[in-house]
Amino acid sequence: MCIVPWANVRIICRPLPGMYNMITILGPTATGKTRLAAKLAYLIGGEIISADSRQVYKGMDIGTGKDLNDYVVNNKQIPYHLVNIVGPGYEYNLFEFLRDFTKAFNLINNRHNVPVLCGGTGLYLDAVLRGYQMKDVPENKELREKLEKLSHKELIKILNQYGDLHNTTDITDRNRTIRAIEIREYEKNNPEKIIELPKTESVNFGIRFDRSIIRERITRRLKTRLNEGMVEEVKHLLESGLKPGQLAFYGLEYKYVTQYVTGEINYDEMFRLLNTAIHQFAKRQMTWFRRMEKNGIKIHWVDGEKTDEEKSAFIINFLK
Repeated sequence: MCIVPWANVRIICRPLPGMYNMITILGPTATGKTRLAAKLAYLIGGEIISADSRQVYKGMDIGTGKDLNDYVVNNKQIPYHLVNIVGPGYEYNLFEFLRDFTKAFNLINNRHNVPVLCGGTGLYLDAVLRGYQMKDVPENKELREKLEKLSHKELIKILNQYGDLHNTTDITDRNRTIRAIEIREYEKNNPEKIIELPKTESVNFGIRFDRSIIRERITRRLKTRLNEGMVEEVKHLLESGLKPGQLAFYGLEYKYVTQYVTGEINYDEMFRLLNTAIHQFAKRQMTWFRRMEKNGIKIHWVDGEKTDEEKSAFIINFLK
């Protein structure tokens, strides 16, 4: 047994109590997810697996909101995974995330610690919690050249010859149909390269603020990031060889700050446009989380205005 020092709550540190083998902390941007996840991991013997599509990149710290100090609790370094694992300029994808998540999850379990999945990238979270199956199927240029000459109706006829459709949407768009044929042909001629996701039974907690408060938090955090050197970070990335068009791939901050650095817009325009875009992004994140709930993912929402200590106590009492 161990005691939560600020809430007088007794908990079993490991293994995770009940039917669960993972905890997920999610929420839109600027809600303090990482800090809460680290404090929770400190209490229950956990390790954090990041579900943030941008924090995988080395040297892209301020623009991605990466604060490694969040992983230090009471002078203890909380182990974390899938942060700073690829270089800038690389385009990390969902397949690679699921592969790396699987490795991290198994490693943490082998150490008899608790995996704590934490992030705001809805696609990554949904893929793990709903158990997406992903195949690493390379492009077949020769096959594509042949298929490009056919009508969409002919493509659908070819796809149907492989048997039942994997997804009914494969026939709604010509490019999707060609890709579906490419996948089915690869499956026929090669051993399947399927990521075998571990079976996760996650208890999920979301951090939620009123819309007006999250807007204030986003604006305040943006000002802090700019003061801490986000413009200088973008300049360094450009000087290292990345092209302005490439940086747009890595998110809103890099898109708009690059436009400022290259003289397309002035500083005030950059701040206004970026601030608005992040607010809109946070709304889209909440829309994604609501869709996850409609698809059967249970999320227990936690009042964001509570202290981290109160949030931790709420989660721990829930697990008792």
